[in-house]
Amino acid sequence: MRVISGTAKGRPLKPAGAATRPITDRVKESLFDIWAARVVDANVLDLFAGAGSVGIEALSRGARAATFVELERDALRAIHANLQATRLADRARVVRMDVFKFIRRAAEEKHVLSEAEGHALSEVDGFDLIYVAPPQYRGLWAETLRALDGNVLLAERGIVVAQIHPKEYTELALTNLELFNQRKYGSTLLCFYRRSHHCETV
Repeated sequence: MRVISGTAKGRPLKPAGAATRPITDRVKESLFDIWAARVVDANVLDLFAGAGSVGIEALSRGARAATFVELERDALRAIHANLQATRLADRARVVRMDVFKFIRRAAEEKHVLSEAEGHALSEVDGFDLIYVAPPQYRGLWAETLRALDGNVLLAERGIVVAQIHPKEYTELALTNLELFNQRKYGSTLLCFYRRSHHCETV
């Protein structure tokens, strides 16, 4: 596992342990080929971050900031070590918290900020790219999409990507998010979601 491109290109990344679902270099390279120019200056959220590979790749390629949410101690140690090794820690925020608790709290903070500054919720900065890669076969990816569907963490033109095994996929009844693309790479399926009123394609 390594950084594929950008300022930290070629740097090896410490793995996070058996409890996480790592992304292969092939899938990561394909993901960032699709995200392409969206990454530059993006605000990225890496949920179930594992070793932080996706968020770190985004930072290396010019993302403005990345937030890593993880609960496992071994994974958190790996994230911190990888951020130090790649010299990208200054634009990173590492949060040890249950993902669903984080989503609820972040949404509440956005509400408070919007009220304090007199802006509509959609005008307060959200996350441009959200990556979801929970442990397999527990239904956590669908639960995460439903949690994100019910709040305003995604920026107006933002994208959510869920990394799952193809056998896990099921159509979700979402109100504010819509599936607009899928890419399959062997035993990995990437599902792309956006705000349902947004018509742009990748």
